[in-house]
Amino acid sequence: MMKVCSVTKEELLNVIENEAKIRIDSFVEGAIELADEVHSGVVREDGKSSFLETHVWPVTIDVILHYKKTGKLLTSLQIVSSILHDVMEDNDKILDVYASKAYGFDAYFQHRCGDYVYNIAMTLKTKPLENYSGVNDEEKQTARFFEYCTDLIKADYDVKIIKLSDRLNNMRFISQIPRQEKIKRYLREAEDFYIAFSIFPPTVIEFYNKMREAYDELKSIKLTV
Repeated sequence: MMKVCSVTKEELLNVIENEAKIRIDSFVEGAIELADEVHSGVVREDGKSSFLETHVWPVTIDVILHYKKTGKLLTSLQIVSSILHDVMEDNDKILDVYASKAYGFDAYFQHRCGDYVYNIAMTLKTKPLENYSGVNDEEKQTARFFEYCTDLIKADYDVKIIKLSDRLNNMRFISQIPRQEKIKRYLREAEDFYIAFSIFPPTVIEFYNKMREAYDELKSIKLTV
């Protein structure tokens, strides 16, 4: 069974400095601080694992290692975007923490982190189901998934790598919780889109192989429960 590693903030900082060779400046520090504010205390589907330590920090490290391995340009923009890729998803926490900000969290986030990071987070954000038409939730979810996939196909390379890292982490984590209902959805979405997404130009063979591995693991679990 695939294991999802747990990464401390200190270990993340070490990778940023020593692997990415990126200085820990106020931009990076501010992103970590914001992720801490939004995701602090959030746990995953097993009810105990830290969302920051088993998702946000590991996804950021996976993105860093991909850019270094492939020799592609890596700057603090990709790192900060990875750290903050999920901040727009935790709506309840955002509304609570930032209730005093009359101009709203969206404007605050954009002002604090810039358009590039903000646009990546907004592209990756899952929109509310009520935004979509359909006679039932299933039809609305299908419409939302189609739109989301279309947006990902048109998105920049940075979005693609962050999303593939994000989805791989989620699939690997869910594989450790065999009776999790999300297994069915992750299998279906991998079949319908994410495996193919890794080979759509620009092709990322590394992620294709990892996605296939994660998919096969989930499928074997589903067949045994």
